[in-house]
Amino acid sequence: MRMLLKVSIPVAEGNRAIKDGSLPKIIEKLLGRLQPEAAYFTLESGNRTAFIVFDLKDTTAMPAIAEPLFMGFNATMDMTPVMNVEDMRTGLKVMLEAM
Repeated sequence: MRMLLKVSIPVAEGNRAIKDGSLPKIIEKLLGRLQPEAAYFTLESGNRTAFIVFDLKDTTAMPAIAEPLFMGFNATMDMTPVMNVEDMRTGLKVMLEAM
């Protein structure tokens, strides 16, 4: 299932992780594990924030995704199922056919 992972890293923890070198290591390991369709990095509400679109094959993978971010950065996260344009068109077509 296509998911949007939003990761928000508090400033103090992000600063520490940059200084000790753990931020790029944890992020690269996460990206390697997820093989994302897209990944964007920005600021939101004053925090370092990432938006990562990836395929969640099994919900049992959620702890392996989240825990390194919780432990490494005290990050807050949201994982939300999302659709691309083709998925939405297909879903609307199926819905209209059922009406």
